Amino acid sequence: MTKFHVVFISTPGIGNLVPLVEFAQLLGNHDRRFHATILIINMSQRPIVNTYIQSRAATCTNIRFLHLPAVDPPSPDQYESSMGYISLLIQNHKTHVKNALTNLRSPESDEFNSGRVAGLFVGMFCTSMIDVANELDIPCYLFSASPATFLSFMLHLPTLDAQIPTEFGDSDTELSIPGFANSVPPLVLPTAVRNKKGDAYSWCLSHARRYTETKGIVVNTFEELEPHALRSLAMSSLPRVYPIGPVLDLNGPAQWHDPTRYENVMRWLDDQPTSSVVLLCFGSMGSLSGPQVREIAFGLERARFRFIWALRDPPKSQLDLPSDPASVDDVLPNGFLERTCKLGLVFGLVPQAKILAHPAIGGFVSHCGWNSILESLWYGVPIATWPIKAEQQMNAFEMVKELGLAIEIRLDYREGSDLVLAEEVERSIKHLMNGGDVVRARVKEMREKSRMVLLENGSSYQALRALTEELVRKI
Repeated sequence: MTKFHVVFISTPGIGNLVPLVEFAQLLGNHDRRFHATILIINMSQRPIVNTYIQSRAATCTNIRFLHLPAVDPPSPDQYESSMGYISLLIQNHKTHVKNALTNLRSPESDEFNSGRVAGLFVGMFCTSMIDVANELDIPCYLFSASPATFLSFMLHLPTLDAQIPTEFGDSDTELSIPGFANSVPPLVLPTAVRNKKGDAYSWCLSHARRYTETKGIVVNTFEELEPHALRSLAMSSLPRVYPIGPVLDLNGPAQWHDPTRYENVMRWLDDQPTSSVVLLCFGSMGSLSGPQVREIAFGLERARFRFIWALRDPPKSQLDLPSDPASVDDVLPNGFLERTCKLGLVFGLVPQAKILAHPAIGGFVSHCGWNSILESLWYGVPIATWPIKAEQQMNAFEMVKELGLAIEIRLDYREGSDLVLAEEVERSIKHLMNGGDVVRARVKEMREKSRMVLLENGSSYQALRALTEELVRKI
């Protein structure tokens, strides 16, 4: 049997790396001729990435993880934002990626690596690696771990560039973006593009301009979820788009982060009634200010619904991730844990997917990261939107205004926003858990669709089959 090798590289963050790994696994499971190497860019501020990789390496049979040699990190005078830092860090690995790809193609390569390199899949902010693929004459594909709407926005960004003012704070002009059925308010645009003077904007624009240089674009979504955005992309003169999702890690940190915590959470959930618990979780990169944490606590206490709250301390620097608090009692209002001890649990990082799978969970207050949205739909758990960073505001807008699949707390919340007060938290949780019947019914329907698309005649299965045929044909 002829073997084909596929190589992957993403930004060094859990939210980008996990779906990339799951996609690599899916590709190998779909067609046993494919085996994968995932190139890892190490970043000292992200130790959780290494913990995850060690866990996955022990269970993946058709994937190899290859840590690239370290490079000198960008100096502070070279960047202003985390986007600038990461884009430069990835760019500085081009020589090492070229060497890794050259070695994989060598006749002396070991048995695992034997076979022709069918393609290089790059993350949305790894576009500098398109140069390496072109130099080695390897087909290059873009992998998007974000929704089709965000991809549409990025592809349209060069056109929008002339329309976007320097500052969005005073702008009320809504934007027409092909992937959205509704006009998009500037307040829900990603933080990185809200200031044209910043290096985050210039890097986003630079990446966006290169997407059309790829041979195809793989998106972690499915036709039944984002029909308008995908139709819009299909009608444009772009590389072919392959919606192959939902691609999910349904184990999550239950397999690689604090198993004792996981066991305690599950044991508590087992004792709760069906659909009675609300989960509050803001992702691996999400954290809130001390005053906002206190407002949530007071709102939860007043709402009187059972809860699990994943509470994280803010990062210590621009490049660090949030961390678990040394003591949750120190960041919560005095006596909160005692007064709510029979109502809920407060932890640090929790195995979100495993918790969403539990029948006791009835609602999810979420930062609206795309992985989290797909997990909530997979398990039929309705979301109340609380975006924080990246493209999460745009995701929240899509879920509430475009798809009717979520309940709005805020669509435009981000770091530095006005506080969501306790009264608003209380009201939103009550609506999420007691009301929102139309949204809940739609989410349950999408749960079934998200599973059907992966079956043999499903839309995502067919897209994946088309992709594998294209990979083989390109060699």
